[in-house]
Amino acid sequence: MAEVFARGSSVLHAADDRDADVLPPIARKANHAAALAPWLRYVSWGMPVLLLIVWELFARLGALSPNVLPAPSKVALTAFQLVKEGRLLGDMAVSLLRAATGFVIGGSIGFALGTAVGFSKVAEAFLDRNVQMLRAIPFLAVLPLVIVWFGVGEAGKIFLVSLGVMFPIYINTVLGIRQVDPKLIELGRVLGLSNRTLIRRIVLPGALPSVLAGVRYALATAWLALVVAETIATSTGIGFLAMDAREFLRTDVIVMTIVIYAVIGVLADAFARFLERRLLSWHVNFAKAPRS
Repeated sequence: MAEVFARGSSVLHAADDRDADVLPPIARKANHAAALAPWLRYVSWGMPVLLLIVWELFARLGALSPNVLPAPSKVALTAFQLVKEGRLLGDMAVSLLRAATGFVIGGSIGFALGTAVGFSKVAEAFLDRNVQMLRAIPFLAVLPLVIVWFGVGEAGKIFLVSLGVMFPIYINTVLGIRQVDPKLIELGRVLGLSNRTLIRRIVLPGALPSVLAGVRYALATAWLALVVAETIATSTGIGFLAMDAREFLRTDVIVMTIVIYAVIGVLADAFARFLERRLLSWHVNFAKAPRS
């Protein structure tokens, strides 16, 4: 017996020696990655700034015609003038309200349908194929029908945004529920959890990472749908500014609206990342997620 313990001890010491050889490189890599993280964050924000500088230089040197692509300084001056006139902030507020309203409506419908389909094969048989067929229809193909249904008022614009938001949240909700570990569900049943408690304590938290991924994608889709929606006859909104500028060949205003869409999209994605960090702080993949 003593010989067995001696052999076991020698094996353990050998394993410890091997671990000692393996762990330092891993630790060095972890320390290297931690040291690089702040610099990578600076690079991610520095690249757009560098692009703006190069763009400005090319415009000032005459390599870019102002009728094709005006300098960033010209675009910024145009934005400042529109703010002074009281137009830009009002149009931005209108577009944000349309996007937010459509997101809440479409997100709620997508989550409700996704939850039903994720839990019920009967609901999947009735709903999933119909939703997938609707998802395959491009926004522009629906636009004439939306005008017939809702006219050119706000309802049609909000409907288009809701339609665009609904699908990514629906798909990711279904996927998240289906990917919950069956062993966790079985463990909950063994512990005597009711179906309601099982859903609240195990299934929905397990599906939350996928649902929030759908939220991030839906935020981007909301702005894409809004661009299409604001091509409908309107007198307010960022899309209206772009359409009006097109009529007068105001490329500075057109570029300004594109930049606004891009900035709002980045801010929306940052908000979604913030939600992930707060709501998924318990999750091993999000507990120490890098901030951007």
